This record gives sequence, structure tokens and C-alpha cells, in this order.
Amino acid sequence: MPEIPAAAPASLTRDEAAARAATLTVDRYDIELDMTGLLEGETVTSVSTITFSATPGASTFVDCVADVSAATLNGATLDLATIEAGRIPLEGLAETNTLVVAASQSNTASSEGILRTVDPTDGNVYVWTSFEPDDARRLWACFDQPDLKAVHAFAVTAPPTWTVLSNSAPAKTSPHLAQPTDGARTWVFEDTPPLSTYVVVVNAGPFVEVRAERGGYDLGLYARQSLSKQLERDTPDILRVTEHGLAWFGTRFGLPFPQRRYDQIFVPDMGGAMENWGAITHSDAFLFRTDPTLPERSERANVLLHEMAHMWFGDLVTMRWWDDLWLNEAFASWAAVWASAALEEYSAAWAGIAVTEKIAAYDTDISPATHPIRGVVPSVEVAMANFDAITYAKGQSVLQQLCAYIGEDSYLAGLQAYFAEHAYGNTTLSDLMDAFGRAAGKDLSGWTTAWLDHEGTDLIALSEGTITVTSPDGTVRPHHLEIASYAADGSLLASTPVTIEGGTAEVSLPDAAAHLVNATDVTYAATRSDEASEAWLRDHSGLLPTTTARAVSVDNAWLSLLRGEIGGPDLIGHVLQILVRERSPLVVAPFLALAERAAERWTAPETVELMRSAVAAAAVGFTNDPDNRTEALRVLARHATTEDQFALVEEAAADDIVLGWFLLARRSELGAYDAAAAEALTARDPDPEAWVWALLARSAGPDPAAKEEAWNLAMVERRLPHSEAGYRLPNAFWRPGQDEVLAPYASRYLESVEAIRGGGLLNYGLQMRFYPATAGDDVVAAVQEALDGGTLVPFVRQAVIARLDTHTRQLAARAR
Repeated sequence: MPEIPAAAPASLTRDEAAARAATLTVDRYDIELDMTGLLEGETVTSVSTITFSATPGASTFVDCVADVSAATLNGATLDLATIEAGRIPLEGLAETNTLVVAASQSNTASSEGILRTVDPTDGNVYVWTSFEPDDARRLWACFDQPDLKAVHAFAVTAPPTWTVLSNSAPAKTSPHLAQPTDGARTWVFEDTPPLSTYVVVVNAGPFVEVRAERGGYDLGLYARQSLSKQLERDTPDILRVTEHGLAWFGTRFGLPFPQRRYDQIFVPDMGGAMENWGAITHSDAFLFRTDPTLPERSERANVLLHEMAHMWFGDLVTMRWWDDLWLNEAFASWAAVWASAALEEYSAAWAGIAVTEKIAAYDTDISPATHPIRGVVPSVEVAMANFDAITYAKGQSVLQQLCAYIGEDSYLAGLQAYFAEHAYGNTTLSDLMDAFGRAAGKDLSGWTTAWLDHEGTDLIALSEGTITVTSPDGTVRPHHLEIASYAADGSLLASTPVTIEGGTAEVSLPDAAAHLVNATDVTYAATRSDEASEAWLRDHSGLLPTTTARAVSVDNAWLSLLRGEIGGPDLIGHVLQILVRERSPLVVAPFLALAERAAERWTAPETVELMRSAVAAAAVGFTNDPDNRTEALRVLARHATTEDQFALVEEAAADDIVLGWFLLARRSELGAYDAAAAEALTARDPDPEAWVWALLARSAGPDPAAKEEAWNLAMVERRLPHSEAGYRLPNAFWRPGQDEVLAPYASRYLESVEAIRGGGLLNYGLQMRFYPATAGDDVVAAVQEALDGGTLVPFVRQAVIARLDTHTRQLAARAR
């Protein structure tokens, strides 16, 4: 029977999902996958056998966005001509049913559910899968919605040199079950527990493997062969964080991770990471190409722990539908920082988050792209638009506030009860909030509505002993926070806890040079103190005695910049006076990064280079500090102006290849691109994506040919790797002062994003980064016209709205 190609896939609606869940219960998937065709070609084949029960006589459909070659229901052949929009109709269901669907997928190069990657350094082929939110259907037939959990059993045939990894361990009886056909091997895996379709996984390739016993778990680490040295270097740190996280979460959640095997696979060309049960897939950008700095290791620890937290929140207990997506992502984000901060070297983790992820949340929340943390999600397509800073970072901050509001003991007791009651099931928000409320002895319904169903950032102001909360839409949110009072030398006089119910509270504070509202940063809000305190903080925030207090001060300054109350140079001055004292690596690097952003994007064109020189001078001050030297040198390399600065960077670049690339890019930006130096550095660089660094250096200059090469790679061919160089390329492309050569690309950006239709979670992020941030007012009008035209898919539209708002604010700041 000839294969019938799938039509354009339909997006599952909430009503359809509810109807299907009311009709059937899925018992298990037995999935046979043949990956041998991926060694030399593009096609993977599957046979999905689904055992499920249903209301007798009912009708429904199964999802399959692949080329279906055969399908039978209870032994009867199905008419493939009835397949439409990735759905196979199922009529006349029995009480117990067996569905068998054979299919193939040749779209393995676009990151839509699966990606086949060829390592440019050695020609090895690697394959990874990632199915959130509904991409399992692209490889095999399944009921692709989160509340139809089922046991999954995989049998995967692959080339003989490949290792295959899935959610569970290979079958103990024969972990490498040999098959004589063409020398391939079939890997048979143990049954998984009941899992949602979006957290199952199959990864394959000639991986380098590390296995170790830690804390009663069998831990595995995998990477491509060309990164074997980086994996070997980073293994002790990764295993240490992994062991800590499994013990920390298992103890505090009252439920150890219930599977002995826990693998982490670092794969090429993946954006971020995915929380597949027992087999987390990470971008191999987290295997840093040079010795990682403390901030880089902290970032990696945060990601490792974020995905690990999902084993409990998301995988073990799963949202019923995508309107509660925040239950997954916000919780994992909160838990990751909470666990990171328990490690001594990352004790300032919350302060680091305040000036990175939390600022990203404020940026979005103040823009027209804002939305409630919880909202109506009529279809999966709409759900994808919510994978943003509101869901992750604002949600994380709101959970941090809830923990402070009810107390950590009650918070953890609520979580333990929630996991115990709902393990392997699906829940809604009310299930979680009821557990918290019972543990705390509080009715949290008002808290839930105020914090989760309304958008916007509150302003909390202190004046003459009264603290007042104002929200953009009049919502009255409760807040629990601390107000710190400081002497003129910055020493702490008192820390006063305050719970604000009903929008105002009276507070008794000592006489002080300054009071800082939300000094421990446990709530999510802009804050403002009395005039005398604000004046002192503006000039003396560097004297504040804690890293967190200094971070709160910077957050408030950044919000003032967003609101148009100060300009870019004011923000830079505020940050630089704090950096005179600050030495914590977890905030020094983000502080410098914020100063960089303010200099390049929020400053009048005629003063950009002056402000960049100020940032460079501040970076020089950290080059003799071992904990901050590497990050400071990289900032200096991007903004060096004087010969002394260039000489300092050049000397250090002899031992730091990434620093060398930044230096080449800076010289290129100044019109002095050195092709011979780039060729020599490429030859030295062990990074498989060294060619991207070379392109970055070329495209940072005003050369039209280099700009066009970078543009075609990223926006036309969409072959830009998800690597550090790939993430940095857009910023190198849009350099201040290159208006003439960059002018044509503003309109081309709109053409490119209008063409995006799928693969949003892993595919579109790099394209969004190419927003024409250095362009002028004419681009604002064109972008608004594109938004008004209604042709952008929801997740692209939301991203463009947020970027347009930031761009508009930047233009206003530059005009000042």
C-alpha cells in the first residue's frame, strides 16, 4: 500500500482534549523505532502499538503527523484516505482496543520533534528528540495531550556504532540485543512509569559515555565525541550538582526520584534543555569550550537543577492542560535557584537571578506582551506563546513570594502532600493551592486570583511610615517583604518584616540615612522609598551591605530606565558606583552586562562610545580579581578603546580562545578585521562551532558581504547552531553606528519571522534575537504594521510585541 503524506497538522484544542480524555484511557504504548536510515539519510520509521480502553461505540482520533503506511484498529485495516490534518479517525471503539500504526518521518532537519545533526569536525551523526508541547505525534501515532498518561516501551534499531538512550534503562536481560540485519542493533528498554507523551525521549549516536554511582543512583553523562575533553573536564562538577539535587529534592519533597537510572545527554544544535523523564536532554553549549567561569558553572547548575525539578513537577505530577503550564516552568525555575543557593559557591544565586531572569520578566511585564501567569489556552498553538519570561521568571518570583508569605515550612509541607496525593497523575492549579492552603491554614483563593489571574508589575512605595501598593489595573495583591534601614556608612540598622494586605500597611522604622523596600527580594514588584532614601540610594548603593540589596537597587534603577524616568547613562552610573564595592561573581557579570546593554541600546548615538569606554574602564578594575577576571576581560574585549586595553586583552587571549574571538570581533567592528588572525584562531579552536565564531568576528564589522553571509545562515537557511557563538551572533550583527549597511535587514527581518510556522520551542529563538535593535523610528512603524496584519503565529507575535516595546522605549531614551 502506498504511503499517504500527512496534511498540515491541526492544533489540538482544549475542548477536543477534554472530550478525548472523557472517552478513553491509554494503558500503554509499544513503540518500535528504526533509526538505521538516519546514518546516511533523513528518514526514521516507527510502528506504534497503542493499547487503550474506551467507551464502547465511541469515536475519536489519534494524532500522527508523519507519513502513515498502514493502520489497523482491533485487527481491522483503517482507510488511510480518511487521514486529515495529522489525525487518524477511529470509529466504533470497543471497551478494550489495540491500534497499530506504521509511519515514517523524513523531516529530521528542522528541530520539529526530532533533529538529525552531522558534527562538522568528524562527520558523526547524532539524533535527538524533544516533544514539548505536542511533537511526539511527528514520529509515531499517539494521543498527544498531557493528561492521557501511559506506560511507554521502546525497541529502537540503530546503526551498530550508536548508543541509544531513552527514559528507562535498557532491558537487563540483554542490554545490547544483537540483530543480524545489516549489522544494526536493537535496544529494548524497560517499561516506563505512566508518562505524558511530551516527556518521552529517544536519543542516539556514537556518544562518549560516563557512568557513575552517586547517592544510590546510576548516573550517566553523554556527549558527542568531539566534546569528549570538555565532558571529561566538567564531569566532576556535573556529577556533584546532580548528586546534590537528587538528594535535596528527594528529601525536601518527601519523595525520592523513583528510578535508579538518571541520564543527562548533551546534544548539538538544541536550544536550552528538555525534562524528559530520567533522560534529560541538554544543549551541549553547556559543555563550555573553555574552562568555565563561576557564573557559567552557576548557569549550568541552574539548568541541571531546573530540569531535575521537573521530574517531580511536570513528569511525576503533570498539568491537565497547557493553561497550567506555569505549574511546570515556574516551579522548576524556583526550585532550581532554591537548590543552587544551598551550594556554598552559589549562595548568591537569588541575587544573580534578580538582575538576569527577573529583569527579563519586568521587561515583558511592562510591555503589551504581558499576560497573566495563568490564562485561557484554547489550543496547543496558543500555549506555545506562553513559553516566555512571564511563565518562567515572573512565575518563579511569585512562587518565591508565596514561600515567604506562608513560610517555607508550610510551603514544603504543601508540596509533600501534593506529590504524595497526585504522583503519576494530572492536576490543575486548585490542587496545588489547596495543598498549600491546608498546610498553611490559610484561604489562598484571593492570593491565587490576585497574583496569577492579573498581569502587570506592582509599585510598592514607602512614605512617612505608610507603605502603599499600586498595581496597573487596580488589583490588590498581598505582599510579604522586608524593609532594611541603613546608616550613612551603609551598615544595617534594622530589618523590618511587613505583610501588606489590602494595599496599605503602617510600618515603624528607625531613623536612618536610607530605607530599602524589599531588601531581601522575596516579592515581585518595583519599589520606591522616601525622597531622602532614594537620593542616598542613587549615589551610595555601593555601600549597601549585602549582594541581594545591591541587586534590588539595580533592579529598581532598571525599572526606572524602562519607565523613562532615567536615561542610559544614569543606569550605567548607578551600576558602576556599585561595582566599586561588589565582588560576587554571580552579580558582577550581570551588572556589567546590564551596563553594556544600556551603553549600546539605551544611549544617544553620539555618546555610545563614551559610555562603552566607561564600561570598559570598569571592567579593567576586575582584571586582577581571580573570581571575576575572565568575565571582566570578555567585557573589556567587546568595548576596548585604548591601546593599553587592547594590549591587556591580547595578552590574556593567548590562553583564552573565546576572549580571542571577542577581540577579533571588536577590531572588526572598528574596521580592522584581521583575516589571518581569524584563520589562525580557527585552527587553534577545538570548538566544533569555531566556524561560527569566525563568522561572528567578520559580521561584527561593516563589511556588506559578511553581513549577508551571517544573515543567510541564520534567517534564510536557519542553520545557525544553538551554541554560545550562535547566541551571540545577532548582537554582533547589529552593531551601533553601522546604520547604512544594516538598513536593508530591518524589512528582511519581518519577512523572515512571518515565514515561521512550526518548531517554535527549539527553532525560533535564534531568529527572534535578530530583531533590528539598532534601527530607527521607521522600523517601529513597519513592525507595528506587521503585527496589525495578523499573519504572525501566536508565539512569534508575542515575542515581536515584546521586542517592539523595548525598542520603542530605547528610541525614546536615545532621543533624551
